[in-house]
Amino acid sequence: MPTNCKHRSLGGLVIAVALGGPLFGGGAAWAQPPKVTPSRMEVPRYVSLKYGEVNARVGPDEDHRVLWAYKAKGLPVQVVAETREWRRICDPEGNLSWVLKRMVDGRRTAMRVQSTPLALHAQPKAGAKVTAYLAGRSTANLDRCEKGWCRLKADGESGWAPEGEIWGVAPGIQCKE
Repeated sequence: MPTNCKHRSLGGLVIAVALGGPLFGGGAAWAQPPKVTPSRMEVPRYVSLKYGEVNARVGPDEDHRVLWAYKAKGLPVQVVAETREWRRICDPEGNLSWVLKRMVDGRRTAMRVQSTPLALHAQPKAGAKVTAYLAGRSTANLDRCEKGWCRLKADGESGWAPEGEIWGVAPGIQCKE
């Protein structure tokens, strides 16, 4: 979980720079070093929802109240904390909740959060031929990212998109408490 970063001292900045870490994390709070968790995987990290219906809870236990149900298989989410059986996730809308670990999948996806379509290019550069469009508010499988571009695949089509145009690739924790 992110810590309150409003009162960081200059000394903290010097440490971040000295360690070679980024000062900002994708528009979110100050970047923090990855933490090792019960799964031995770092947080934050991106995963996707494994099923078409996933209950989002207030806390990491089935006794906690259900906040809502996600109905979007493949939705990219960011794990920001975890217990042995539960994952605290951040979704593309900026919501935090807890889901059972078996409800998420390690496969990476990305989402076009804006409602407008996104051009996918044949090569990772702005002037490249457009091969397809990713519809607004839709997801695609994330193949890889390099030099500010990400290769996406959806419905048998693939292409490159600027990483700033999709959700699910920015470093740092994406949701604030």
